[in-house]
Amino acid sequence: MKALEIRNKYLNYFKNHNHKIIPSAPLIPENDPSVLFTTAGMQPLVPYLLGEKHPEGTRLTDFQKCLRTNDIEEVGDNRHLTYFEMLGNWSLGDYFKEESIAMSYEFLTKILEIPSEKISVTCFAGDDDCPRDTVTAKCWKDVGIPDERIYFYGKDENWWIAGEEGPCGPDTEMFYDTGKEPCSEDCQPSCNCGKYVEIWNNVFMEYLKKDGKYTKLSQKNVDTGLGLERMTMLLEGKETPFDTEIFKPIMDKLEILAKKDDIASRRIVAEHLRASIMIIADGGRPSNLDRGYILRRLIRRMTRHLNKLEIDLNELDNLIELNINILNDLYPELSKKKDVIKEVIIQEKDKFMKTLIRGEREFSKVINRIKDSGKDIIDSKDIFNLYETYGFPPEVSKDLAEENGVKVDMDEVDKLFKEHQEKSRLGSEQKFKGGLSGTSEKEIKYHTATHLLNAALKEIINKDVHQKGSNITEERMRFDFSCDHKLTDEEKNKAEDLVNKWIKEDLKVSVETMKKEDALKSGAECMFIEKYPDIVTVYSIGNISKELCGGPHVKHTGELGHFKIIKEEASSSGVRRIKAVLE
Repeated sequence: MKALEIRNKYLNYFKNHNHKIIPSAPLIPENDPSVLFTTAGMQPLVPYLLGEKHPEGTRLTDFQKCLRTNDIEEVGDNRHLTYFEMLGNWSLGDYFKEESIAMSYEFLTKILEIPSEKISVTCFAGDDDCPRDTVTAKCWKDVGIPDERIYFYGKDENWWIAGEEGPCGPDTEMFYDTGKEPCSEDCQPSCNCGKYVEIWNNVFMEYLKKDGKYTKLSQKNVDTGLGLERMTMLLEGKETPFDTEIFKPIMDKLEILAKKDDIASRRIVAEHLRASIMIIADGGRPSNLDRGYILRRLIRRMTRHLNKLEIDLNELDNLIELNINILNDLYPELSKKKDVIKEVIIQEKDKFMKTLIRGEREFSKVINRIKDSGKDIIDSKDIFNLYETYGFPPEVSKDLAEENGVKVDMDEVDKLFKEHQEKSRLGSEQKFKGGLSGTSEKEIKYHTATHLLNAALKEIINKDVHQKGSNITEERMRFDFSCDHKLTDEEKNKAEDLVNKWIKEDLKVSVETMKKEDALKSGAECMFIEKYPDIVTVYSIGNISKELCGGPHVKHTGELGHFKIIKEEASSSGVRRIKAVLE
């Protein structure tokens, strides 16, 4: 079964069960500094899982473009992907365990026609904090899953929480039995032997963790996620995602072009090219920071492996074209952005080739120094430093060393890289933790403050000032806005005073839902209007601000405290940036 067919079956099934289909959020999230990319379907829905009313109601479904790069170095094996699509359905205080499980089972067995005996499930085993999830186990028995295919695990396997605190709860995972021989007498879904493959996860948010204690939530939510690539692989009867119709045409083309074939390198090229295309199509560009650096890494790693396959780099244009054609049914918007996708990838490839040339020059210095000293082995730190400083790939260093009759202790190099990757992983986890716990009371206050600042700048400078972006943390807010000059001290003081005046007036923050065109007619302001659904949420602050926004916000401006601008600077051509704090 093809990926598009699975997606359409999923969306239509839940539409027929009174779910509203909502559009996929972009890969690059707006106003969320806690994550580099959209990593899960629930991420754009955080305000509604916390209690905000969604304009489309309490039952939602969608497909969500996702990108996770914690395991970027693992891509090349038979299962890891950075870009993937997640199918999801949500209950925002509507149905709960029984109906969720009944629908999941029916979709798998009736719509996708997976034999019931192929399905095993896991439930939360319980601990000192929260009881055993016997309700979920009974729901599975009621639909036809026998006791011997129901497993119980602890919080490491069957509990979900975003970060350290916040809404959380037990989850139930569904596994597909591939038919492989069991690895042992005790082989079960927790094994990594490949017999069982996880296909769906239903999270039941019924608790709130705060100060180390768990209490029951007033609004119980359901959040589910089903990976499209993995389900396509299983239903097509393939061993890996790279054997499916999503990847096979590009994998075959790479095999034809390669003068020196390597399956891992072909997978890396195919996967990283697809991920890069998707990021660029959603506005991403290579840089040395955050998500821009991730895109740079993907393109450069792909280029490195094209070289390893000894594929003419001039073929990259055709490979991009082929990949967009493969993805066209799933993402028709890519065709419109084909030219910019090609331009960005090829330019970055050309820059990296210069990096390789510089790296080879520096490597020659290392080799000469070693030969002059009479040694026959390169210090692993030299190889690591060439990578860290010049982006020079260690495998290239190894090849050049062998050509010069010099040894390399690759085990020691690997050790240094693992230490480096662990540091990077920890950093990524901080960036990727996101989710429900990432929206604190202070961040909600800053979110509302951006609306006040936007309104103040329109009065102080001119009505044509518009928001160009924002970034919010626990410590401060950053607000980018259109402006052709550096603000004077007088302008900054006036803007600050006006925001504080509105805060003291304790203006009411109201919210309403309406059609997008009606919101715009009413004068509501909006960034990136094309990213909003047909029904939108509009937040008004007294009679001074009206904006399309997903929230959340405070109820009255008096909750904000004292507003203070700490810095004003250029962001880019025609765009200024204000950093401010609430005291």
